[in-house]
Amino acid sequence: MVEITAIEKFKKFFGTEPQVVAVAPGRIEFVGNHTDYNGGFVMGVAIDRNIAVSVSKRSDCKICFANSSTGEKVSLDMGAITPLPRSLNWVNYPLGVFKFLLEAGLKADCGFDFTDASDLPKGAGVSSSAAIEMASCYALSKLYGFPISKKQAVAIGRKSENNFVGMPCGILDQGVSCFGKKNSVVFIDCKTEEYEILPLAPNCKFYLFNSTKKHALVDGLYAARHKECLEAAKILSEGGKERMLRDFTMRDLNAKKDKMSEVVYKRARHVIEENERVLLAKECMRVGDMASLGKILFASHESSKKLFENSCAELDELVDLLKLQKNVYGARLSGGGFGGAVMALVSEDFTEAQAEEVAMGYEQKFGARPKIFECFAGDGARIF
Repeated sequence: MVEITAIEKFKKFFGTEPQVVAVAPGRIEFVGNHTDYNGGFVMGVAIDRNIAVSVSKRSDCKICFANSSTGEKVSLDMGAITPLPRSLNWVNYPLGVFKFLLEAGLKADCGFDFTDASDLPKGAGVSSSAAIEMASCYALSKLYGFPISKKQAVAIGRKSENNFVGMPCGILDQGVSCFGKKNSVVFIDCKTEEYEILPLAPNCKFYLFNSTKKHALVDGLYAARHKECLEAAKILSEGGKERMLRDFTMRDLNAKKDKMSEVVYKRARHVIEENERVLLAKECMRVGDMASLGKILFASHESSKKLFENSCAELDELVDLLKLQKNVYGARLSGGGFGGAVMALVSEDFTEAQAEEVAMGYEQKFGARPKIFECFAGDGARIF
């Protein structure tokens, strides 16, 4: 168990038992690609793999982080909380959470020791950043006796990622990591920040196929898509109150198509139609229509490929190979894109042999083997 590993690591680094241990899961973006920061709808699944955080109070005003993988330690004063270099983002995620907990009213008269442990697959697009943010938020809130709601935790995690780490994400990652529930999908209205838990069909599971492809400029590409969406929303809002893409229809978009570049139009069309797909997926889940749900997932990927252009040849190949397999409801890229992983929603009859067949087909084309990861829907952030 990752919680036990976090405890053992803490004892190794700091010589004592941690006072608090908290756990938060990674997530799969089920459907709703890049809709969250546009105020739209999205669905995600908390997976049954986690990051665990161990913390204890210190007798001074120092904050000490220990990296469970490398053994590296970073120490700083409580009075000098500022973002560290990008190479130390493993510190920035929990440090930003602590900063914004303090701003929210947490009282801390001493510093803390911190380490974590993870059993999340690396590079698979399951948002380890949100998992460590939520685990850190729960652990530090408990350590200093600061009561916090799930919605507050999500807001603080997102604020840390947006304003401290510098990634302009929406609330999908933190929301799913916090609100996740076993055998369920989390539906989020990102405008109202309301959450709904939708039960999964009992005969399905998930496979992640990590392409091992990672674009060197992924952060810049993500930021560019964010900027393009904002530009589209600004054009659509001309003559009235500024609104988000969530508030517009394809009719609205087509009426102002000549006022925006082709690229901006394509980005907006993806988001508007993707919101429609999320709502359709929600209805499919309510009635248990897995065939239609799968078609929506494939359509989502096609839109990411052609309109949002955040897919790549490797992800497209994985989706195409999965389309040829029996017992696959649907598949699509999961996460920000530009590399990373493809998610497949499959029936319980989908086998490891089938997954291997997909992997071999991919390897024949690209000369590299994708990493395969089977998972189920698990619970959200919690104190251990």
